[in-house]
Amino acid sequence: MAETTTLAAALPHTLPACPHARIALFAIRRMGAHGLSDARAAHTLFTVFGQDFRRPLILMRTLMADLAAHASGQIAIAPCCCGRMTAAEAALMTILAQMEVAPDKARFLMSDLLGVRRIDGVLASAAAVSAAFADEGRPISF
Repeated sequence: MAETTTLAAALPHTLPACPHARIALFAIRRMGAHGLSDARAAHTLFTVFGQDFRRPLILMRTLMADLAAHASGQIAIAPCCCGRMTAAEAALMTILAQMEVAPDKARFLMSDLLGVRRIDGVLASAAAVSAAFADEGRPISF
């Protein structure tokens, strides 16, 4: 029983219902755990986006590099096979989904996620990832 409580505390959110958000989350988890050049993340984006995979891939790599460079602490990510999300992953999915419709909400969430006030560069990276998915007909919703 204690293990279930600990798991629920560490992974409080269910996976997004949106398949495009799941693809983004998979890429985030793979790059976060295995580096920006992870072949599985690249292959997944290639498979999903076809010949237009380069833009989402490069922008996802940029976002991940920006997150790592600007975060004041660690950003918790779950293993890519995990059926639940950490609070940080849920915040990041919300940011990607809300960039166009609620930019102020996305700004506050990014500031909370990174623990810093100056987040414009990272927020621009997140907006670019969100736009890349939407431009290819795969908008992220959460």
